[in-house]
Amino acid sequence: MKERLRKIRHVALDMDGTIYSGGTLFDSTAPFLALLGQFGIGYTLLTNNSSKSAKDYLAHLAKLGIAATEGQLYTSTQATIEYLRTERPTLRRLFVLGTSSMSQEMAAAGFVLTADSATDEPDAVIVGFDTSLTFERLCRAAYWIKQNKPFIATHPDRICPTDQPTVLVDCGSICAALQTATGCAPAMVLGKPDPCMIRGILHRHSLAPDQLAMVGDRLYTDMAMAHRAGALGVLVLTGETNAAAANQHSPKPDLIVAGLKELGAQLRDAHRADIPA
Repeated sequence: MKERLRKIRHVALDMDGTIYSGGTLFDSTAPFLALLGQFGIGYTLLTNNSSKSAKDYLAHLAKLGIAATEGQLYTSTQATIEYLRTERPTLRRLFVLGTSSMSQEMAAAGFVLTADSATDEPDAVIVGFDTSLTFERLCRAAYWIKQNKPFIATHPDRICPTDQPTVLVDCGSICAALQTATGCAPAMVLGKPDPCMIRGILHRHSLAPDQLAMVGDRLYTDMAMAHRAGALGVLVLTGETNAAAANQHSPKPDLIVAGLKELGAQLRDAHRADIPA
């Protein structure tokens, strides 16, 4: 593992559950990012959470004390936009089951958003993490899916991590309700674990898969994506997954750590020879 860590030149970091929880930045995050800079390791912040736009995320990160740039951020909404442009260019009119931030980002990318009306026909239904979900719009999405409109999800997460006493029902669970109602599963699910999110980073930074570490708190998104893309999968136990579940999972993550502090210690040990005396 020490040799594998020495090869790392870029880290893809999940956000909620990995560098913060809700509105609480983990104490280990700022020191970890500083350590990456010390070793010349770049990073990209990845999130499946499509409820906020890239602009919203940058503002949220700044409020938490992380000065990220747009080039250091990649969201499932951005992955969905890229997929539609490259793979489904004929789908221009969209019924978006998502927040106003997500809808605005889709509209800014050039898509036409249809209204909640049986007469305003879309080319496809796009479902995200809709924290403003209403029964009427859920039913409208189901109606268009039943009319054989392509059903595309921004990501598969069932719940969103939170530091509040509640359960945040995420995109995967909303899609499960729609699938139960219509008998149709999403034709495409973007975001993690789709390896395209990692392949884009590899291409952008001219990296080989073994030079990238994917760090996250979920087995079925973060670790599955790392495995499928050939990157180093590092599971942190600060979010959804506990140690028992991690150890029983197959395939097992390449590395399991309590949090970013412990990962930083292992990176420091792997690069000890590079640290000036």
